[in-house]
Amino acid sequence: MNRSFAFILVAALTLCASQVCQAAEKKNPEANRLARDGVEAAQNQDFDKAVDLLKRATAMDKKYGDELSAVYQQRAYAAANDQRYGDAINDYNEALKLTPQNAARIHEQRAAVEMKIQDYDKALADYSELIKQKPDEIKYISYRAYIYELKNDLQNSMANNEKILKLDANNQDAKARKQRLEQKIAERTPLTPPPRSPTPSPTHSPAKKKKP
Repeated sequence: MNRSFAFILVAALTLCASQVCQAAEKKNPEANRLARDGVEAAQNQDFDKAVDLLKRATAMDKKYGDELSAVYQQRAYAAANDQRYGDAINDYNEALKLTPQNAARIHEQRAAVEMKIQDYDKALADYSELIKQKPDEIKYISYRAYIYELKNDLQNSMANNEKILKLDANNQDAKARKQRLEQKIAERTPLTPPPRSPTPSPTHSPAKKKKP
């Protein structure tokens, strides 16, 4: 997750806090109080407390799921920066369950963490999901081509790379990758020996009979 994304999350939480404070939901004041305190804890970067409070609020009223998802993503970002990649992925998983409408953003952030721990199969699945949503997004296709190359799946890497070049014929990374892949494929292809010319069978003179 980049800094601009972290800033967006903080801004979203600030907006949520304002909305929560103004909500004054008489039908569930306890959920409203928990949510308000949870958002405040997130702004103070006490993410564990924020998750706990917002989970309780969401259990009472599903409308607070957006705030909880934002905190999960914030905590995931902090965990990834602290190299606690498993914790980060778990939080992104929870965020995705809560806000599938934000799937693209969460898939992208989770894939970045999966790349850090070289879990290429899961990163590949996340980028493939992103490509379904945005078929012409070159950066996603490029990541998938790169992962296939790392997995030594040269044919799929080349297929993705060709798609990039169709979208952007002057893409320098794709051009370089194509040359590299072509060389690897050529090295992998076994050389076929030239056909041998048929060798004529030797001729033998009939054996002479011995005289009695």
